[in-house]
Amino acid sequence: MRRIRTDYGTVLLHAVLVAALGVAFLTGLRIATEAPDRRWINLFDWVLPSESVWTTHMQAAMVIVAIAIAYAVYIARSGLKRRIALDTIRLRGLFSRGSVQLGAFNILLYWVFFVSLGALIVTGGMLYFGIAAGSSTNRLHWIATWTVPAFVVCHVVAQFRIGRWAQLLRVVRPTGLASPPPELDAGELLVLLAERSSELAPQELPPHAVENVADRTAQPQPTRPHPARRRGSVVQSNPLVVALAAAVAGAGLIVAIDREAVDTLNVQRIDRAEAPVLDGETSDPVWRNITPLVVTTNQGGNFDGTGETRIEIRAVHDDAFAYFLFVWDDPTRSLKQLPLKKTAEGWTLLHDGYERGDEHKYNEDKFSVLLTTLDSTLAGDHTFHASPQPLPDAPATRTGRGLHYTMDSNTYVDVWQWKATSTGAAGFMDDDHFGPPAEIAQAQAEGKLPYRGGFAPDPGTAGYADNFDIRGDDFKHVMPRRLPKDLAAMTAAMGPIDLDPDHSDSEQTRWFMTEAESTPYSPYADSRIPVGTVIPGAIVTGAFSGDRADVRCAARWASGRWALEVVRRLDTGSRYDVAIKSGVFMRVAAFDHSQIRHTRHVRPIRLEVE
Repeated sequence: MRRIRTDYGTVLLHAVLVAALGVAFLTGLRIATEAPDRRWINLFDWVLPSESVWTTHMQAAMVIVAIAIAYAVYIARSGLKRRIALDTIRLRGLFSRGSVQLGAFNILLYWVFFVSLGALIVTGGMLYFGIAAGSSTNRLHWIATWTVPAFVVCHVVAQFRIGRWAQLLRVVRPTGLASPPPELDAGELLVLLAERSSELAPQELPPHAVENVADRTAQPQPTRPHPARRRGSVVQSNPLVVALAAAVAGAGLIVAIDREAVDTLNVQRIDRAEAPVLDGETSDPVWRNITPLVVTTNQGGNFDGTGETRIEIRAVHDDAFAYFLFVWDDPTRSLKQLPLKKTAEGWTLLHDGYERGDEHKYNEDKFSVLLTTLDSTLAGDHTFHASPQPLPDAPATRTGRGLHYTMDSNTYVDVWQWKATSTGAAGFMDDDHFGPPAEIAQAQAEGKLPYRGGFAPDPGTAGYADNFDIRGDDFKHVMPRRLPKDLAAMTAAMGPIDLDPDHSDSEQTRWFMTEAESTPYSPYADSRIPVGTVIPGAIVTGAFSGDRADVRCAARWASGRWALEVVRRLDTGSRYDVAIKSGVFMRVAAFDHSQIRHTRHVRPIRLEVE
């Protein structure tokens, strides 16, 4: 078999690019498992990474950008542009036959790959920096992701058809870079003609001899010194060295831009008299004088099918308390939290996915805030562990997603959760945390309750609870815990019953019962309720206490937007909370009537407290 070789620059760049693309592809697939419609990717769980996924993905992306720069410079400096030129001749070759057509098709494949790689780099950068980071950008990134492995298959087949195994193996057989033929210099040609003419004089040359001299002078000649042609020294640089230097410079520039472009939320200092009124209104003077930090979040559930929303953040403090205003787009006010409906067979739970912990229809709107001192590309690289079963000794997750927990027993990440019905009525955000993995309870080991890793509420009590107990394994038939004392009054409070989750609930309605207006379940009370009745699935008492009651809030929805005002002490002193100070990182997420499918952003937000 003829041993064909390839220049060592191409061999090196090709190998590094293949490795980086492989890492980026696998980590990208793991990231994509978080999207609502891509659970099928979990079939490849055994080969997908589960730790530091985002950081590794970004590092691989940086290598890909560097190699793209290096390859462009290398091709230009090494005189190999003809290797990938898609000119008129090759385009015509597509309509030929045999090796000419195959060679032209191979060049076309190169350009499909170049365009796809460019799309990956551009859309990836847009998603990372939050520039037009919407569903269309995500979709284009997803399409380009799958174009690359499709190219690899076609590329290997084309190379095999061109030269069989010898052609495929040439990419692992490096050789020196062949020097391109020197360009024709008209001045040197005239000098050589004059020299030859003087050597042949005074005898006269026949016409055919003159033609032969011209032919010979057109061929490359040994370099000879000529004082009249000296124009200074010329330094010849190695194309690969130049290409690698350009790659390092380009990657360094991107890293510098990334560090300088950190999203920063300035928490301005105000007098205590200027503190905003906690009512969900955005008209307070203090808010009107602050330019918000805007974050585009995506990859959530619902939001009119886009899974994305734009979040505005403002913040101030008065030396004792920090105040935040979060405003985000949400097409519907969703208050229905797992309502119950009576049928001829008994009470049923209205849901679609609750049995696996992934309800996405009958769930209240929610908003969460995460505070951490961990400085990383993605906070989840330290607190979120992908895979349906990230802890081998723990039960697998029902959702097919990963678990939140920290690896250090002394590390806690502060998490606030506002829920439109469950906590909003009492004026609190539930104060939770991510910590080390909790012990596995018996009910969790038996699959009766989901194991939640290190996600847990702070010590204290919360003033809300589910209004049902599950009966059986179908998560459909339930037993209400409490029934309305006055069914007519409860029905009036709920307003017109519209069970379409994509329709907005009006401002005057509510989908919870209090203990005062309800009574514990009894067969007698149940017998007085007609079939077809719908009652709330949440009981609200308003009794928050302990660390769990650290965060107060108020929210309002109008014209397709939620506004949430929040207040908390700068430092609560709790080991489960993160003090609000400069250098702390924040993440925000919105839920549109979805249990777990929240939106997200890649880069953390750094707090700067005046």
